[in-house]
Amino acid sequence: MNQYKNKIKYAGPFAALIIFFSFPLSLFPQQPITFGIHADPVISWFSSNNLEMSNKGARPGFNFGISFNKYFAKNYSFSSGINLISTGGRLVSLNETTFDLRDYSTDPVVVAPGEAIIYKIQYLSVPLGLKLQTNQIGYLTFFTDIGLDPKVVVSANADIPSVNTGWQNAIEEVRVLNMSYHITAGIEYSVGGNTALVLGLGFDNNFLDITRDINSQPEDKISHKMLAFRLGVIF
Repeated sequence: MNQYKNKIKYAGPFAALIIFFSFPLSLFPQQPITFGIHADPVISWFSSNNLEMSNKGARPGFNFGISFNKYFAKNYSFSSGINLISTGGRLVSLNETTFDLRDYSTDPVVVAPGEAIIYKIQYLSVPLGLKLQTNQIGYLTFFTDIGLDPKVVVSANADIPSVNTGWQNAIEEVRVLNMSYHITAGIEYSVGGNTALVLGLGFDNNFLDITRDINSQPEDKISHKMLAFRLGVIF
């Protein structure tokens, strides 16, 4: 029951943000819309506000998605789209903890102090942002995009090497809903007409707690951070 209450608690702000960003789009019906696709290599890691839990290295990942921009002025647009993000991270605890892997064991798995728990998490994200860009200089246009990203966890797996669990379903250990902010900057290289290649660098920070503190786990706030290398095309 508490899990459903948490979903309702976070769903309200997500819906409000979508309405807030969607409403201005209807005010500029005559302005152009551009579409794009991207496939971004990602490096992700965790951070903790509790000294008992700490990050234990980064993990590679990938972000595939589509985007669109609704212009309300020549160099300004509202940005959105949908992303499928595969990321992860490693966490260690100074104390003995337990971890819930229902498909591996009906009882919580005991994790020794200092032993890593490795996560693989997949998010479905709907970015809501504002894009600012320069006039085209030769073939190049410089841009930056900032905004908020409501996220839903579609899968979560974990591996505890010290116990030889292998990759197991760990959805019980993570919160289904999250929110992040993103900052992306880069260049667009025109290849003719409205088509351009996109290269950029982006930072994404999930600022809500990604893990659930259950069993003997310490109370903490685990943030998920991502560095993405934007590779895309717009048309």
